Amino acid sequence: MISIGCDHGGFALKEKVKKYLEDKGYECKDVGCYSLDSCDYPTFGRAAAQAVASGECEKGIVICTTGIGISISANKVAGVRCALCSDTLSAKMTRLHNNANVLALGAGMIGDNLAFDIVDTFLGTEFSGEERHQRRIDLIEG
Repeated sequence: MISIGCDHGGFALKEKVKKYLEDKGYECKDVGCYSLDSCDYPTFGRAAAQAVASGECEKGIVICTTGIGISISANKVAGVRCALCSDTLSAKMTRLHNNANVLALGAGMIGDNLAFDIVDTFLGTEFSGEERHQRRIDLIEG
């Protein structure tokens, strides 16, 4: 299951990404927000990240206008490694090297088709498992 959360700035893209994932057979846990009404991204970034940290969801996706604030919020949850990606290479490398478990997207920075490609790359790339990368992840998690 994929947790997915956003603020008002990411709402439209969240709805499109959620439908895209469901059409591909993924189950999504939508933690909000649920409208274009102004709201606070930390609430929803935290909720999506907590679903991943608890093991309820395998991965998460968080979306705000830039992706910055909501990624910072998600990264405050222990056990979460959230990466803001605006291209497919970053999505691939953060999975290969950092074993990131939450993806952040900036709805105002990328278009729908690029977002879908980034999501596909993120979800379709496995962690390399190389010792040097695991060692670095262990250092991050302290």
